[in-house]
Amino acid sequence: MSLLIPLYVHPAEDPGAWHRLITAADRTYAVVLNPANGPGAGPDQAFAAVADALRTAGARLLGYVDTDYGARDPSAVTADARRHREWYAVDGCFLDRVTAGPDGLPGCRRLVRSLRRTGARTVVLNPGVDPAPGYVRLADLTVTFEGHWSTYVAAFSRSARAKPPPPERLCHLVYGVPEALVPLAVRTAQDRGAGICGPVTGELPNPWAGLTPALTVTEDEGRT
Repeated sequence: MSLLIPLYVHPAEDPGAWHRLITAADRTYAVVLNPANGPGAGPDQAFAAVADALRTAGARLLGYVDTDYGARDPSAVTADARRHREWYAVDGCFLDRVTAGPDGLPGCRRLVRSLRRTGARTVVLNPGVDPAPGYVRLADLTVTFEGHWSTYVAAFSRSARAKPPPPERLCHLVYGVPEALVPLAVRTAQDRGAGICGPVTGELPNPWAGLTPALTVTEDEGRT
């Protein structure tokens, strides 16, 4: 199993977390760069440096772009994606707060097509829930769960689709995982049909800084 890592912390604030991520780049599906709830107003040299190191280590890089559940102008979304490519040479984009209902599907389809035309090789959608049929086909990967471990073990339910999507198209991002249970979180994601995951021990507002347990799960449990 591979890991999707949205490390939303500045490299100057926690260089150790970025170093650990760089040394474990081979375990990742992708790393999400998020300098300022998007690309920011201008290039950040600290993010450029870690992006270069991650790329050299073989990681796929995605630029964080907020869609505000379809409320943002699509041109603003594509402009953010373009800045990520120009400033950090990312491979694609991580679209956060994506709509999940059938009414939002046509707009999401148009947005993804536009992003691909403008150079996004990898598009990840993050509705954070199991979306209406059609969304998963639009993207390379869809996050169908994002939330706390307590919710994941108590309230999660597998999609009722007659033909589930391939595991490599689904991701579960789970935070607040007790360190001893990180390997269990990986196995649970696999059992629930997600081939990509991101279990971390941290809590809100920035749970993804607690990377070490996820990056050190055993090879049998943590890799495909």
